[in-house]
Amino acid sequence: MRILVLGAGKMGSFFLDLLSFEHETAVYERDAKRLRFTYNTLRFTTLEEIKDFKPELVINAVTVKYTVDAFKDIIPIVPKDCIISDIASVKTGLKEFYEASGMRYVSTHPMFGPTFANLNQLSEENAIIISEGDDEGKLFFRNLYKNLGLNIYEYTFDEHDKTVAYSLSIPFVSTFVFAAVMKHQDAPGTTFKRHMRIAKGVLNEDDYLLQEILFNPYTNENVAQIRKELKELLDIIDNKDSERMKKYLTKIRDNVRRDIEIKQ
Repeated sequence: MRILVLGAGKMGSFFLDLLSFEHETAVYERDAKRLRFTYNTLRFTTLEEIKDFKPELVINAVTVKYTVDAFKDIIPIVPKDCIISDIASVKTGLKEFYEASGMRYVSTHPMFGPTFANLNQLSEENAIIISEGDDEGKLFFRNLYKNLGLNIYEYTFDEHDKTVAYSLSIPFVSTFVFAAVMKHQDAPGTTFKRHMRIAKGVLNEDDYLLQEILFNPYTNENVAQIRKELKELLDIIDNKDSERMKKYLTKIRDNVRRDIEIKQ
């Protein structure tokens, strides 16, 4: 299959590494300097080159802010039966765009990123395939993610947004709060150092991505839940209530244990 990847960033390069030995691949990247370390793939910096390549599948891996703009650039020049796809973690507006485009499409979300995941060992990571979309495109990504050992789930666009609002907004907001109140430590403990590594990783993400995740319409209820729990915990601390603290710790340990049991 002739596959065109849009964007030579971390995830774009990851997909090129995966696909370039079994498919005829090309990457389109306006910044030629980002193409220096790509190999075994055609490297394009102009739209005319894409037109000549005639891709059968396009994987849009540009920054989420420019996902739709990148599609608008290439749709007029790719074959009409080409499948267009995205791997964006924020799907806001994509369903409407796809349906209006008249193109075959598939939308997926690898629920991992180069910041934290071990890209050579992904058996504990997940991927979502959006149920609305082209069957051939969905089958392609299902087989690809299966070969990586990923746990695969199929959600609608709306179900995906609800899942992302929970799984990303809660840790992101918790990290923001930690980073907002932290002070430099000359001799930090292990837990502090681990939280710091997470904070550095999250804050290294694109500002627009962080904004879009937090502006997800389903995020507010999750953040409100954090506020509720902080209020209860602060009240326990203010009153130095040992009995309530014991019950609270039991509650959260049970919550974590249930999550572990479900995964097993």
